[in-house]
Amino acid sequence: MQIDPGLYQRLAAYNSWMTEKAYAAAAQMSDEERKADKGAFFKSVHSTLNHILFADRVWMNRFSGSSHAVNGMGVDIFEDFDALKAAHLDMCSEIETFADALTAAWLAEPMTWTRSTDKVTRSRPRWLLVTHMFNHQTHHRGQLSTLLMQLGIDIGVTDLPFMPDLLEMSGG
Repeated sequence: MQIDPGLYQRLAAYNSWMTEKAYAAAAQMSDEERKADKGAFFKSVHSTLNHILFADRVWMNRFSGSSHAVNGMGVDIFEDFDALKAAHLDMCSEIETFADALTAAWLAEPMTWTRSTDKVTRSRPRWLLVTHMFNHQTHHRGQLSTLLMQLGIDIGVTDLPFMPDLLEMSGG
């Protein structure tokens, strides 16, 4: 299967845009509100943001050989909101740089890794795993959007075709 790396460049830009929007929305809350258990899979807004960063770090460690610290599934990497935001925005930048360097040949190759949770070694095409990383982000940002809306905070437009740079290209 031939995959256009431009797809991942767009998804990386979308990830950065949405991550900035998520943190702007979450910044409207007190630290106590962000960390309150709201019954979500990762309990709180704060822990859901941590989980998205956790997964991005795990996948980028696998894709690029980075050595980002992770504390394990469901364990917050950062307790401090500002530190979490800074690390997450840095990760977004790293993902954009990674996506800019992708080639169709690299994406077509298999990647083999062993999950730390079950110790099972798997092999999948890289394009599938990169797609999963972006899909995972979107899934959990959807949960964040719901949590925020329940608290009266509207994250705003989240649709890919309505990213600001795409609206500028099309005239609205």
